[in-house]
Amino acid sequence: MRSSEKFREYIWLVNTISQYHPITLDEINERWVCTEISGGVELSRSTFLRHKDAIEEMFGLYIECDRHNGYRYYIGNEHVLHENSVQNWLLSTLTASSFISESLSMQQRILLENVSVDSNWLAQVVQAMKGSRKIRINYRRYQSMVEIPHILEPYCLRLYRQRWYLLGRNGKGSFSVYAFDRIQEVEVLDLKFVMDDYFDAEEFFSECYGVVIGDHTQPIRIVLRAFGWERYSMLDVPVHHTQRVVHEGEDYTDFEVTVRPTSDFKAHLLSRGRWLKVLHPASLAEEIRQLHLEAAQM
Repeated sequence: MRSSEKFREYIWLVNTISQYHPITLDEINERWVCTEISGGVELSRSTFLRHKDAIEEMFGLYIECDRHNGYRYYIGNEHVLHENSVQNWLLSTLTASSFISESLSMQQRILLENVSVDSNWLAQVVQAMKGSRKIRINYRRYQSMVEIPHILEPYCLRLYRQRWYLLGRNGKGSFSVYAFDRIQEVEVLDLKFVMDDYFDAEEFFSECYGVVIGDHTQPIRIVLRAFGWERYSMLDVPVHHTQRVVHEGEDYTDFEVTVRPTSDFKAHLLSRGRWLKVLHPASLAEEIRQLHLEAAQM
């Protein structure tokens, strides 16, 4: 069996167990034989167990069996499928890819966004992270033709708005974020580094709106008033994990977030125009007002 076909089976199995859990193997097979990928042939217990082991190794998802409830299967660590985890992203991406690959006749009606990245450099950085080895990159900032070399300890990768970013620590212990599409060269060095035992990638970015970290902006309490459809959009896609509703009016909703008001956060506020208003703090509200005025006068 080709690898692509196995992937499709793994994805189908995870999605089915996640949706119908707890579920027996017979119940899985009732749904399995109705799919095109089954060819009308049931999933044998031995094949199911091999798929179960492969899913654990590949996605880090544990398919558990409740032997006291009729040998019913469920995802033991299903919480990762509802978090900003690698497993969730990987499974979602492969699921979408599988569906799209089966719908090539619809390719003119399925529009995708490009994720700009050099896959070779991504592989090199991941290799360095696994081996705790430093890397040298040549980096060219926007509006510059000069490539600047950096020796970095690669701490983590982040995908944000269709772009990959590297969080690296330099020899002075300072962290910086580097956009992959501005990296001109990557070299994995024969230099080991010891990663900080207390480093937590999710915690590191928890106060950030996006990937801007280096301007020393401190997190503050911000109250935003969303009008019209914007309030529903913010309920569906929160601007930050700290977001909560503090008041609802007839045609607006007030949200509170605690975040660093960095340049990328301000850019988001500006992009929403009159549909999003800063209520607190007054200093940020005035800054956004001035930025709107400057944009209107250009």
